[in-house]
Amino acid sequence: MIVVWIVLALVVVLALVLVLAARNRRRSRVATTPPPRAAMPEVLVTEVAPRPEIDDGPGLDRRLASSRSIFDRVRSITSVGTLTKEQLDVVEEVLLRSDVGVSTTTALLDELRANGAPEGVASAIRQTLVSSFGADRSVRTSADEGRVPVWLFVGVNGVGKTTTIGKLAWHETQAGRTVVLAAGDTFRAAAADQLQLWADRTGADIVRAGEGADPGSVIHDALGRAQARHADLVLADTAGRRANSTNLLDELAKIRRVADRGPGQVVETFMVLDATTGQNALSQAREFLTAAQVTGIVLTKLDGTARGGIVVAIERELGIPVKFVGVGERAKDLLAFEPTEFVDSLLSA
Repeated sequence: MIVVWIVLALVVVLALVLVLAARNRRRSRVATTPPPRAAMPEVLVTEVAPRPEIDDGPGLDRRLASSRSIFDRVRSITSVGTLTKEQLDVVEEVLLRSDVGVSTTTALLDELRANGAPEGVASAIRQTLVSSFGADRSVRTSADEGRVPVWLFVGVNGVGKTTTIGKLAWHETQAGRTVVLAAGDTFRAAAADQLQLWADRTGADIVRAGEGADPGSVIHDALGRAQARHADLVLADTAGRRANSTNLLDELAKIRRVADRGPGQVVETFMVLDATTGQNALSQAREFLTAAQVTGIVLTKLDGTARGGIVVAIERELGIPVKFVGVGERAKDLLAFEPTEFVDSLLSA
């Protein structure tokens, strides 16, 4: 028992010694300050480096990879001169799969049977397709004296009509023109909000109204604002419900009359079509032609699963020029259509 008490006393004494030693160390510790920072060297900027240019993205042939892949079998035919029946069958299948249409396919096959392919099949098809694009692709941006030029946009819902308007607003403001957007698709809840975003992004003015408002009055008000503010161009959206709706077509005809009445003047009416719908796009277009008096086609989503031959079919069947094509999400991916560049992107080696 005495031994236990002795051990406990030693433990207590040792603990007191350790506590006192730790206290003395803290008291004797000298506060240290961090060393002074070295002075920053003086830097004199004598020349500002040029800002790097933004990459415009892949070339057209890569953006049209889906359409281009359809023509792989044509490009693989290396024969020149007269073609065999098997080779003509391949050409026929490729052309029909590419959505150029039956009439264009028949004309091309007749020419290949009659003249052969002196410089190769791809070259022969290229020459025929390029020569089929003969329409005037100029775009009007001016109206008669004292009137405001209007671009009217028509098309069914889902084809990218409102986005196309926003992208063209970007192009026009980049060119130095002042633009007023008319949110005339008052039947789709998100259309005006979507156009508002583009107006904010591009610096364009916008006239909008509540959901279900009269589209004609929206466009009329936009024309008044454009005239008062000396704007260069009005881009007018329209409703895009079913193309086979008589009410819709009547409404489009009415909107056009409003837009073409002073102080406005419709100088372009663009039909917006989704390239991925193929031959269905032609059916949609025919429904709108009379009511809207279309002057040009905007073909969207050509970079996706679309088959590029639809461009040829549209011009041949409708006699209306394709003036713009969409090959991406960015505003700069809406391009003025160049037939030679387009055909080369599909058929060049």
